[in-house]
Amino acid sequence: MALHCAIFVLYHPQIPPFLNTCLIFDSACRILYLKLSILHIMRSLLFIAALALVLPCSARNGHKKITLEDIWSKNTFAVRSVPGFNAMEDGLHYTQTDNNNGVQQINVYELASGNKVKTLFDNSLQQYNGKKLQLDEYVFSKDEQKMLLLTESKNIYRRSITHTVYIYDLTTKKIQPLDNEKVLHASFSPDGKKVAYVKDNNLYYKDLVNGRTIAVTKDGKQNHIINGNCDWVYEEEFSFTKAYEWSGNSKMIAYYRFDESKVKEYTLTYFDSLYPRMYTYKYPKAGEDNSLVQVKLYSLSGARTINADLGPVKDQYIPRIKWMDDDHLCIYRLNRHQNKLELLRTEANGHTGVIYEEENKYYIDINDNIKFLPANGSFVFSSERTGYNHLFSYNWKSKSLNELTRGDYDIESIVGINESKQMVYYTAAENSPLERKLYAVSWQGGAPKCLTSENGTHSITACKGNKYFLDRYSRIAKVPVYYLRDAEGNIVRTLEDNSKLDETMQQYALGDIKLMKIKGAYGDELNAWMIRPPDFNSSRQYPVLMYQYSGPGSQQVADRFPVGDYFWHQMLAQKGYIIVCVDGTGTGFRGEEFRKKTYLRLGKMESDDQIAVAKHLAELDYVDKDRIGIWGWSYGGFMSSTCIFKGNDVFKAAIAVAPVTNWRYYDNIYTERYMRTPTENEKGYDENAPEKMAGNLKGKFLLVHGTGDDNVHFQNSAMLINELIKANKDYDSEIYPNRAHGISGGNTRLHLYRRMTSFILENL
Repeated sequence: MALHCAIFVLYHPQIPPFLNTCLIFDSACRILYLKLSILHIMRSLLFIAALALVLPCSARNGHKKITLEDIWSKNTFAVRSVPGFNAMEDGLHYTQTDNNNGVQQINVYELASGNKVKTLFDNSLQQYNGKKLQLDEYVFSKDEQKMLLLTESKNIYRRSITHTVYIYDLTTKKIQPLDNEKVLHASFSPDGKKVAYVKDNNLYYKDLVNGRTIAVTKDGKQNHIINGNCDWVYEEEFSFTKAYEWSGNSKMIAYYRFDESKVKEYTLTYFDSLYPRMYTYKYPKAGEDNSLVQVKLYSLSGARTINADLGPVKDQYIPRIKWMDDDHLCIYRLNRHQNKLELLRTEANGHTGVIYEEENKYYIDINDNIKFLPANGSFVFSSERTGYNHLFSYNWKSKSLNELTRGDYDIESIVGINESKQMVYYTAAENSPLERKLYAVSWQGGAPKCLTSENGTHSITACKGNKYFLDRYSRIAKVPVYYLRDAEGNIVRTLEDNSKLDETMQQYALGDIKLMKIKGAYGDELNAWMIRPPDFNSSRQYPVLMYQYSGPGSQQVADRFPVGDYFWHQMLAQKGYIIVCVDGTGTGFRGEEFRKKTYLRLGKMESDDQIAVAKHLAELDYVDKDRIGIWGWSYGGFMSSTCIFKGNDVFKAAIAVAPVTNWRYYDNIYTERYMRTPTENEKGYDENAPEKMAGNLKGKFLLVHGTGDDNVHFQNSAMLINELIKANKDYDSEIYPNRAHGISGGNTRLHLYRRMTSFILENL
């Protein structure tokens, strides 16, 4: 609610001090200084009363200034979630991790009421050989009589995480280690009698009945053969790392075998000892050889392994495997250009047959939007075959395709399936690309029903049985609220409202953030948000810092909280900067043609849009056209580099964090999806590479990179620096030894953002 308030200072040097009066209605509002004689005081008081009714004042416009320590040390603006939320098999209860002064409990609650039922695990009571376990994660067996307790996590890459794993029996209260070393991807068999895991590039399972550990594979070898886990590029670009799946009857394990012997190696140097430590791993760059991938079917009875028939294994990808039923595996097969997808129905003997195929003139994105329906030869999936990402059902026996959703909007994800009601639950951006809502539609077809009426972003997790949904709901200026909803979308109760964060924010002077549209270089209305200084005055001129990511299918502008680097951007707004973020050509949820316009020329249209937006902003009366900057991270760093080189007449300063500087240096799955190989598209690679434009630099440029970046190699920045030196261009840089792509750990983020803040204050 808006308050109406004002401050008036009444002062005259010739009247007694006790009549020099300061009338304060609200210190958060503007101050009007009136020099009045004593005869005008009464008249002014009447004016005060009238003016107080018409001057608006933001209810969330406190006094406090944001510091970098607030953001990166004190966790002042922490967004609370529902930690360890795990709906149970009965669909009526859930478990949650509760922490209290170092005591960690896994408690059971009623979904509908929130009442605590019991405690399943207490690390102050249930210990292993007197050792108090600090859980990173826990996993139930399907019958919920056992748990895997995952502790002491250690990342290998982005998604591959090793843990020391313990098996906890809820009946006997006994804890036993799964293995005497850290392992990957521990998972129960569906019958709860075995646990599979990966160690040293081999796949194992432990029989919980007799205590024996069986090696499914024995040929695993570092930088040669990987079983049950992804190689680096699959993990990063196909977004999964656990490369095996139990069959539903617990009789088989389907798993990947990667032969990466012919993949070229990349070596990272770690400066953590007297002599630097070298870490070498397989990284296939654009145009280079990939791992040869096989899918194998292991039968626990008889310990037999059969190869699935995948056809020629070279120059193809296997981005997913999913069990269709107890006896049949679905294998995704994708060609190297990533524009032809086939689904293979695989028998237990390894024989395969194509049950669905799709081709695209650009490329096909891989996701997990597929659900196999019971006993009728059908599945529900998403596809862009109509120009937008929509839901379809397909029967491979009759070869009939049924369109379940339609319109000029994209669905986001399939949330769940209700078999008894024959309903599909999904999220979509139907009303606006900036929103997500939950919908339900019959898998037989019919009109979809919206289950969340509130505008904004609903991030949905289905509880088992689809009787309830967890809804993380927010808007761009509204903190996240976690609702429990029933199958009709009704709010059952609030699990977390982030009221503490909301109260904290009210103490700070925050600038308004507004959604808007700005025309791009090609005539499109681009979605944008703008943060203005808390004391914004349209008669003044302000510097502008633009922020973006800009990668294919990405989205930085949405009606959700918080948007990227929100509180740091608010801190800069407090210092007098306008912050603007624009999703340009190629970004997501505006249909296939808008998203895929950048095909074969990454960086061209995206940078043209950002430059056009900057020129538009420069024409605004309240913008200082000589002080416009841009920054970004990863793809955003690629873009901010490109923009200051191409747009040297409009950008005064730029920051590029961990940027790609030529797509020749990046991995082949991502790069070739959008660019094909360097041999096929030499012009596309080089014409839009920052490395090739370095001589155009005029403004101030800060280049930031971690030397331990396994994703976007430090090589990218080194090569760009060489070109800047060749062109005799001055630049600033900040190097973070041993830090990965996220540049984090300890005080690292605090140091990084202090460095970027200083650069902005000095150069913009």
